[in-house]
Amino acid sequence: MKQILPVILVLLFCAACTDKQDAKAPNILIINVDDMGWKDVGFMGSQYYETPNIDYLASQGMVFTNGYASASNCAPSRACLMTGQWTPRHGIYTVSPSTRGKSKNRKLIPTKNTRTLAAKHKILPKVLNENGYTTCHAGKWHLSDNPLEYGFDVNIGGGHNGLPKSYYPPYKNVTVEKGNAEYLTDLIVEKTLNFMDTVQKPFYINYAPYAIHTPIMPVDSIVPKYANKSPWNGQGNAEYASMVDNLDRNIGLLTDKLKERGLFSNTLIVFTSDNGGLYGITKQKPLRAGKGSYYEGGIREPFFFVYDKEIESNTKSDVPITNLDIFPTILNYTGIENTELELDGNNLSSILEGNEETLERPLFWHFPVYLQAYNPADNENRDALFRTRPGSVVRKGDWKLHYYFEDEGLELYDLSDDIGERNNLAEKYPEKTDELLGLLKEWWERTNASIPTTLNPEFIENIQ
Repeated sequence: MKQILPVILVLLFCAACTDKQDAKAPNILIINVDDMGWKDVGFMGSQYYETPNIDYLASQGMVFTNGYASASNCAPSRACLMTGQWTPRHGIYTVSPSTRGKSKNRKLIPTKNTRTLAAKHKILPKVLNENGYTTCHAGKWHLSDNPLEYGFDVNIGGGHNGLPKSYYPPYKNVTVEKGNAEYLTDLIVEKTLNFMDTVQKPFYINYAPYAIHTPIMPVDSIVPKYANKSPWNGQGNAEYASMVDNLDRNIGLLTDKLKERGLFSNTLIVFTSDNGGLYGITKQKPLRAGKGSYYEGGIREPFFFVYDKEIESNTKSDVPITNLDIFPTILNYTGIENTELELDGNNLSSILEGNEETLERPLFWHFPVYLQAYNPADNENRDALFRTRPGSVVRKGDWKLHYYFEDEGLELYDLSDDIGERNNLAEKYPEKTDELLGLLKEWWERTNASIPTTLNPEFIENIQ
């Protein structure tokens, strides 16, 4: 009996330790890639880009085939993720200015754009920081001059800039301490790994590499691998592919570090992109158009969640979600009560844990500004001059409605049958069109959305 009692005490102590560890708040890792399109990864079907590390990570959790960014270009999408709010609530609609393209082609005076996220917004890192998390931003920030003023303890290379002037030193507009690596994507992950090695408390990392945004600056050692591959469905740029490949390697290093430190099972990982792929460099067939457009190619993203304790591996969901849902989902898994925040997304835990298979709600996008086309001779936009003219979009179920402020134009698509948005059904189904337009109008009023109505005196009809 004397020998058994100490053994029992040790077992009880170990069990208590295990329970304490199981109850420990999860680490948070958001991987928000820049300009990565819906099919720019293997797990979404690309037969050109090779992303074995991202594919592996996707297999460890739930993939969303209808995952969206809440805006079709960088700054507004990132502002939505950080605030958990639709664009009308923070006013960041584009990369300044809102008068993109030639004035003679713009019928309306667009809404003035906000460049810096207002300090009044209590964003995700601030909330986590106030609840015991050590917070680290790594890579592209794009919402202010200094992410340290918004709740981050550590800043690795983040500023107001939306892209690096160079991925090779000197980086010119990216400030980051020297390390062993030189290529910017490699250096940022090197510093992120250093943070992971030293942090003791639960942590939140906003890993937002500048890759794979322009400038297209290849990793020379990788280019031959893709130069010898046959193009596939509009994907065939070997230099861009080398950047995708190198990013994948770095994400593999993040995964390995979590496992090395015994943190993988207690880390909630979210993988997504801030907007669609850059049309002309990469395409997302059968999706229409790309970055800057509110057709599917501009807003539908590769998107998955991994959390070993709660989310079953190798699962998939067709539920439409957006990056607005990340904030409330993280609050759920960290046990932080939402008492003051006005969040526009939904907690996805019931979907992620397999308790529900549907989530009935409309999704909205609002873009009251102009964004010029990259190449008028090669695009899939509404017209050749602009990737987007001022308008709003709503998706409910499989139905998606585009509304344009210049001409009150309407486009209705059934995504279950026409994911490429080629067959406008607005006239064929007027009741459905009216229903979705009604939802948009209610949403404009609820969010006090800015609607451009002032005519541009410099506009010239039918001028190209």
